Amino acid sequence: MHELYYWIALRLIAGIGNVTCKNLLARFGSPEQVFHAGSDALGQVEGMGPQAVEAIRQFRHSDAIDREIERIEGAGVQVITIAHPGYPENLRNIYDPPQLLYVKGSIEPQDKNAVAVVGSRSSSDYGRRAAQDISRELAASGITVVSGLARGIDSEAHAAALAVQGRTLAVLGCGVDTVYPPENKKLYDRIAENGAVVSEYSLGTKPNAYNFPARNRIISGLSLGVLVVEAGMKSGSLITARMALEQGRDVYAVPGSIYSYKTKGTHSLLRTGAKLVEGAADILEELNIGAPQQMPAEPEADRIAALGPALQNLYGLLQDAPVQIDDLIVRSKLHSGQLLSLLLELELSGFVRQLPGKRFVKMDV
Repeated sequence: MHELYYWIALRLIAGIGNVTCKNLLARFGSPEQVFHAGSDALGQVEGMGPQAVEAIRQFRHSDAIDREIERIEGAGVQVITIAHPGYPENLRNIYDPPQLLYVKGSIEPQDKNAVAVVGSRSSSDYGRRAAQDISRELAASGITVVSGLARGIDSEAHAAALAVQGRTLAVLGCGVDTVYPPENKKLYDRIAENGAVVSEYSLGTKPNAYNFPARNRIISGLSLGVLVVEAGMKSGSLITARMALEQGRDVYAVPGSIYSYKTKGTHSLLRTGAKLVEGAADILEELNIGAPQQMPAEPEADRIAALGPALQNLYGLLQDAPVQIDDLIVRSKLHSGQLLSLLLELELSGFVRQLPGKRFVKMDV
């Protein structure tokens, strides 16, 4: 029988969470041995109640699990169990690590040097720029940037890491076969090619709101520290910061305007001991890694030439001052959907930055 079968079966038993599952594996060695154990031995494991013991003893072969394994293989998804040597060591050492990680892409040994960059979905231009600059410098210094693929700060962090050919990991609150938010499809694809999209949830799981707080512990668990760029007092980023502290991780925060509600949460973190960060060097110093490294610069002409005709033409229409989307539609003579798709490609490649109000500005390359 497929080795993964018993891992999935154990996860499906009602009343067995990650901590109890960890206890079972410590006692019996493998999920298969758990299902072969007797009632008395199962009942002696911390966290195992009578109903969970009975559910394991009564478990029979499930065609549904066979079908899930077929879907996993068909989707090109890798499932890494906590017993696998390729399981991220940072994550393995938290209190309640997921027993299974669904991975689109690959998690590499160098990803142990990772920093999470999180913040507001409705971020300001200041917040987006800070996330871009710091994430770019971290990635250029060999740090893997971890975030949640959400709108706003998360997306900026991923895109900035990719712009300097760095590595980035996106942790989802749904199955890895679901792109959420859907407008991040191209970003999702690039992350899977240059890092990994990760989830503890099985394929087909929808992005339900209650999945995201649990998702946040994986973001912090994969990382050596968590940087909060911009967050209100009710932001989910503060949950990630709290989990980071519980996991013994460092917490960093970017200061912002005293007049903005979007920075109330980050300022609260700073008041309670978070490290104030003005640039990647502040984080690298704390991690004892060294100053930010500069990626070898590719000549501007070569980078632009590699874009292709459509992207080159559009890039030529952009200016150092912000340009409204309506003006670009008129100048480019493109439909709005086609134009936005091309602008996204330029943004992911570090050629353009989007500002509030659908304004776009050329970035130095």
